[in-house]
Amino acid sequence: MPVGRDPGEGCPVQPLLFSIVVFGSIVNEGYLNSPSEGKEFCIYNRNPNACSYGVAVGVLAFLTCLLYLALDVYFPQISSVKDRKKAVLSDIGVSAFWAFLWFVGFCYLANQWQVSKPKDNPLNEGTDAARAAIAFSFFSIFTWAGQAVLAFKRYQIGADSALFSQDYTDPSQDSSMPYAPYAEPSAGPDPAGVGGTYQQPASAFDPEPQGYQSQGY
Repeated sequence: MPVGRDPGEGCPVQPLLFSIVVFGSIVNEGYLNSPSEGKEFCIYNRNPNACSYGVAVGVLAFLTCLLYLALDVYFPQISSVKDRKKAVLSDIGVSAFWAFLWFVGFCYLANQWQVSKPKDNPLNEGTDAARAAIAFSFFSIFTWAGQAVLAFKRYQIGADSALFSQDYTDPSQDSSMPYAPYAEPSAGPDPAGVGGTYQQPASAFDPEPQGYQSQGY
């Protein structure tokens, strides 16, 4: 809500960049040419599944980040409390799921790189890219796990502040509260209880009665 980060702020920048590094490194330099065989093979122990997993996880993580960035922009327009709650809960679940996928990917790529045979790559081509993909897979574990923790904290803050309560109503959109009646200021006590009445202020130029005053008979 992603989602400062409000509830529902989406994917931060680090997982987005890390996913680009992982799948970009494997796509560009993760496949080597074999002169004897005349075909490409994966740099990770000639295991095509290792390269495919790294590319798939990187691309899907990149698309997930874009999706939650779009959700972050759309989140302030969500008026339903249930939809806001679902958005934050999905942020928790998806972030934890991707942390697990990156953990599997890191272990898988590191293991296949460790058992790779030097004779398959005598010129050490693409070794830096292979190590970069493994390193940023490791970094992605903590970025997605941290995203899940932050989303859970935002969910707790939203629950404590009644943001996700069914009775929550935005004060600016509450039309059931009538406007307070306007009462004119009164210059003195109002014995009738009707409210203040307008009184013309006394002027300094009004003539004051002096001397004899006529009386009505």
